[in-house]
Amino acid sequence: MSQARPVGARRWWLRAVVGGILVGLVLVTGTAFRIWQVARVDDRSPADLIVVLGAAQYNGTPSDIFRWRLEHARELYQKGVAKHIVTTGGSRDGDAFTEAEAGARWLERHGVPKSATIAIGEGSDTLGSIEAVGVEARERGLESAVVVSDPWHSLRARTMAKDAGLDAWTSPTRSGPAVMTRETQLRYIWRETKALLYYRVARASADEAGSTGLG
Repeated sequence: MSQARPVGARRWWLRAVVGGILVGLVLVTGTAFRIWQVARVDDRSPADLIVVLGAAQYNGTPSDIFRWRLEHARELYQKGVAKHIVTTGGSRDGDAFTEAEAGARWLERHGVPKSATIAIGEGSDTLGSIEAVGVEARERGLESAVVVSDPWHSLRARTMAKDAGLDAWTSPTRSGPAVMTRETQLRYIWRETKALLYYRVARASADEAGSTGLG
């Protein structure tokens, strides 16, 4: 009888460990599938704002990832999806421009009126930038936004935007380094799976400081 209890306890702990592993696998694979699913959605419904998530910039010149996001936002603006494009993203130490400023400058050089751009250079990560957009939108009496980023970043960005009080949906870019190869896509999906799960648990961003999105 004295030996039965340790054996039973070991079996209980083994079942608990196996059950925890299975639940974790289901959570991770389910989140990854949802990221892939939302990445395929391109919702161009009219909105108050087009919000472009920033990425790296070099002395005022957007990186390739950022430039493709801006190009997509410009296309949405030209098609009348929204009257304003919000560019986001702060700066690193020593930068002469914020990501938001670099994005707004690029848009203006490529045919978007300055009056149609809103540069919000606050936030060192996706969450900080989106929360700053939420504050600006409320001050302007605006409620809806179509968020432009890379496909794999769409679900996390949309989730954060809704938590910031915006009625948000996504229209991701289909071009650029983040979508070029199957290996790249899988790497970004895995990265976003971890980042989204972290956000849901901690309500904090897993992005590196100075990077908004995948850039």
